[in-house]
Amino acid sequence: MKTIMITGATSGFGAATARLFAKNGWRLIVTGRRQQRLEALQTELGGANVHCCCFDISDRQAVEHAFQSLPDSFSKIDVLLNNAGLALGLEPADKTNLDDWDKMVDTNIKGLMYCTRTVLPMMKQRGQGYIINIGSVAGNWPYPGGNVYCATKAFVRQFSLAIRADLLGFGIRVTNIEPGNAETEFSDVRFNQDKQRADKVYQNTAALTAQDIANTVYWLVNTPSHVNVTTMEIMPTEQATGSLAIYRDDNSI
Repeated sequence: MKTIMITGATSGFGAATARLFAKNGWRLIVTGRRQQRLEALQTELGGANVHCCCFDISDRQAVEHAFQSLPDSFSKIDVLLNNAGLALGLEPADKTNLDDWDKMVDTNIKGLMYCTRTVLPMMKQRGQGYIINIGSVAGNWPYPGGNVYCATKAFVRQFSLAIRADLLGFGIRVTNIEPGNAETEFSDVRFNQDKQRADKVYQNTAALTAQDIANTVYWLVNTPSHVNVTTMEIMPTEQATGSLAIYRDDNSI
């Protein structure tokens, strides 16, 4: 039985991926900051093959302790899904809350770094493993108000490429999945639980679902071991990149 560790498993992409892998006979390590949700997920999926780790991935010592404290039956991690991440606010850079910037850097960058760095020696020792990072199209296509969120996802892209280069020859695969507009709790978090504002993000359009990304993760881990999909940018059919913004002074026309 193979084991997958999923960060941010209490909602969205993480929870959908946990359900799909449990259905297909995998052993799961699910992590998050909400103990009750983790326990509910464990009960739903069958406790024997699900191990819960409640901690904040931006806390380096907590990450190291979680990995070191894994039961023997869960200690051989085949797949690490670095899913935990968030966006906060949509204000322009001169008006943003610096605490929000810190939180995004701590979670989207440092948390991903800590989990990856901790699991890699284990994977190298076994000569196999798979790191799947959840980036974003925002790492490639910035937008007004995205500022630090876009920058953190650009980091995820480059970090994925760089560790892929470091791991060449060790049998470890690395993929960066870059979703576009996806209807999860993402916008609820971004807009501080302002449900009306969050719902407008998905109004009158067909966004990606959490299940779409879970299906993608499952497909990736079932490709042959000699295949490494480096980057996957996934948008809903009703989303596309647009023209570059140009500011025009109407008085000059």
